[in-house]
Amino acid sequence: MLMDRYFEAVEALQTRIRSTQQTPIVQAATAIAEASAVGQAVHLYDTGHIVDHELIRRAGGLLLMKPLRATLHVDNPVRKRDLYGKEKSMEGLGEYFLRASNVMPGDVLIMGSVSGKSVEAVDIALAAKEMGVTLIVLTSLTYSSQVKSMHSSHKRLFEVGDIVLDNGAPLGDALLQVEGLGTGICPASGLSAAYIMWAVTAEAIDQLLAKGLTPSVYKSYNYADGWEYNDVQEKAYAERGY
Repeated sequence: MLMDRYFEAVEALQTRIRSTQQTPIVQAATAIAEASAVGQAVHLYDTGHIVDHELIRRAGGLLLMKPLRATLHVDNPVRKRDLYGKEKSMEGLGEYFLRASNVMPGDVLIMGSVSGKSVEAVDIALAAKEMGVTLIVLTSLTYSSQVKSMHSSHKRLFEVGDIVLDNGAPLGDALLQVEGLGTGICPASGLSAAYIMWAVTAEAIDQLLAKGLTPSVYKSYNYADGWEYNDVQEKAYAERGY
């Protein structure tokens, strides 16, 4: 059954992560713990495969995980014309994106992208490195190494990051190939990214506690004291940065 094959594939993926990613997981957690311990901020920029929502404001999650997002809307409703060949590259926007944000030198930026090839992601990553930000990249080395960067630097995220977390997703992301279908099914990257980042979270909390620092962690709002407890945690994070 496909369900059984899927369970087996997920178990194999998790086993691979545990056997190959412990070192970068500890490195990522160390960067987060050391930066937050001295008042620097941690930012999370994700291309939309679960992690951006999984880590933000979750019961049992760190308050210091904060999203970094931006939108660009252009309203220009002229008659439809052929714009073939017009330069529409987003290159150069990454620098402004970071300058307009609350990202500062010495902060940590976690960037998630399975392929790691988009102009937007690479542009932001390069600008972050130039700014003096520690860049943690969550990507698929197997996938990304087989695609070409869309950025003029020809770099992919794993070639820019200070610390690279490999989510183990195959080319195309699908865990299962099914006879009779034109493509694979059941993407790997969302599950593995969440698995890795909760491991990073656990290790970061461990390291902060070892420093004698008690990090702010969300409690479920379903507890009777949930709202009051989290209000206290929010104030603690605002004062300390962890």
